[in-house]
Amino acid sequence: MNRARSAHLAGALVLAGALAGNADSLAAQSSKNTGQTVRRHKVADTGEFPPEIREAETAIDEKDYATAEKLLTAFTIKDPANYRGWFDLGYIYTAQDRTEDSIASYRKAVAAKPDVFESNLNLGLMLARANSSDAAAFLRAATQLKPSSQVDEGLFRAWSSLARVLEAKNPEEAASAYREAIKLRPKDSNLHLELGGVLEQLKDEKSAEAEYQQAMELAPSPGNPASARSTSGEAVTALANLYMRQKRFAEADAMLRKLVTAHPNDAVAHVQLGRVLAAETKYDEASVELEAGIKLAPGDAAAVRDLADVYTLNKKNAEAEPLYRQLLTNKPSDAELHHDLGKTLLDQHKFPEAQDEFLAAVKLKPDFGAAYGNLAAAANENKNYPLTIQALDARAKFLPELPFGYFLRATAFDHLKDYKNASVNYHKFLETAGGKFPDQEWQARHRLITIEPKK
Repeated sequence: MNRARSAHLAGALVLAGALAGNADSLAAQSSKNTGQTVRRHKVADTGEFPPEIREAETAIDEKDYATAEKLLTAFTIKDPANYRGWFDLGYIYTAQDRTEDSIASYRKAVAAKPDVFESNLNLGLMLARANSSDAAAFLRAATQLKPSSQVDEGLFRAWSSLARVLEAKNPEEAASAYREAIKLRPKDSNLHLELGGVLEQLKDEKSAEAEYQQAMELAPSPGNPASARSTSGEAVTALANLYMRQKRFAEADAMLRKLVTAHPNDAVAHVQLGRVLAAETKYDEASVELEAGIKLAPGDAAAVRDLADVYTLNKKNAEAEPLYRQLLTNKPSDAELHHDLGKTLLDQHKFPEAQDEFLAAVKLKPDFGAAYGNLAAAANENKNYPLTIQALDARAKFLPELPFGYFLRATAFDHLKDYKNASVNYHKFLETAGGKFPDQEWQARHRLITIEPKK
């Protein structure tokens, strides 16, 4: 937020710090929406303030915080019921990033005079910066009070700040607060974008879509060179994500292509388009977009993983393998990554390496049913028949048996000359195969003729 000092209460609302968890966002929103704020506002007060207060506020105007603090500390000891002294102390502590001291002073200002808008607003914002659950109560109180001046500006800040504080824990009230803020600034594209996100949390996708559309219409063009990523671009991305969740892939595709054209250096747009194209099974195009996004933002591990997955789906296992290995250097305890690397190795007939990766996956995640199934396949190729059987039995604890699993188990027992168990599993395979595995069904019948005792 604008950090210009105002000696009086109306000006103080411009200082109040950023919200907890949304510090950069709130500061950016305030700067974007208000620009330069007036440094000083006259406030009508019913009583005259002592000379110590006026002297301290002169020092604050001159950014002589040490002198102001000394004067105000002495004054609040002498007159602890005077809210103005505590308020000004809270102000200078905020200006010096002394958050705890600021909160303590603003609390005393509110206790001394609970109906001052600016005291409640600033206390709420500082509590939010400190991740305190008390923040919402004071911001909520501020929305019900009247600012000393710049009434609409002050109430806008109170409602929008309350909305951001409430997003995680009370999205219903957050949505209501955003709507109150929008009444004060109906053309603020950021508010529509943020409200859309809250409405998605509430599963009101139709209303969320309308807010994203409104944000797109109100924001500058995503191709505006003044902004690397405008609100319009963010709204396009949010709307495209919503379309993806609704499986409206063609609409998401069309929107993101426009965004990429307007913002060719926007890594997020390329990655999001790549994900949409992958969902449409357009794997060649998807890999091109993901590669472009990663080139622009090499540290995006999620995009690297998406690209590895797309390569795998597109049967480009040799390209996927180094990406999975790269990801594992940073996340060696990720069972899914070991499993995915194992699959690319299995498809490349690198069976010993594949077996090692599947073993690593099930060690890290003992209930990983799919990994046990692939471990069985790799072990079978490696002629490790005891491990094949062990892996299939483990898989059966977590996933339903499959016809081919019975066949794999039967052939493993067959190789181990355990003909009794081989026979049992060949029969189970034939009972469940349903003609879908003609070669294996032929083999099973002929092996049963050979291994079962003649009647």
